[in-house]
This record gives sequence, structure tokens and C-alpha cells, in this order.
Amino acid sequence: MKRRTKRLLGGLALAGGALGAVGAVLMKQSKRGRSGRASKRGAVDVWARPGMSVTFRAEVMPGRDRSERTFRVKELLSSGRVLLQGTGGEHAEREFEPIH
Repeated sequence: MKRRTKRLLGGLALAGGALGAVGAVLMKQSKRGRSGRASKRGAVDVWARPGMSVTFRAEVMPGRDRSERTFRVKELLSSGRVLLQGTGGEHAEREFEPIH
């Protein structure tokens, strides 16, 4: 292959990579435009907040009264899961009774 052809193909590959990178940046910005403001301030539609009480579903803790299945939220994690006071591990929204 001639040197000129190699340079032409190399230039085309470089240009293609640059266009791909620009496209990725534009796609990211368009997604941020839809929900970027809420994510910068913190999630607006979270299901739990620190300090609030949540109750495990009866299926998760069978044989216990509602008061024994109720705990306070210690921390809300970025994944949407929570840490509870008095228990270990992370817990997801589906483990709890719906909040009315």
C-alpha cells in the first residue's frame, strides 16, 4: 500500500473516532437536559428519606407484629436503597409495605 493511501485511511479512521466521541457527548447532554436539574439537586422523587419510618412486608418477616417490622431510615444510598437503624445491610423499596 502506498504511503498516501495509508495516510488517507489513517485520517479517515481518526475523523470517524472524533465524530463518534462528539456524538457521545451530544447524546449525554441531551439526556442531561431532560433530568439533569433534578439530579444535581438530589433526587426529587425518592421513596424514603432519612428519619422516616418504614415497615417490612409481612412476607419478608413472617410471624412478627407490625411494630417489630418497623424501622427508621438511617441513610438513603445513591442506588435508591436504604440503610436502617437497628438492622444490617442495604434494603430495597420492594421489601417494604407501600407508603400511603
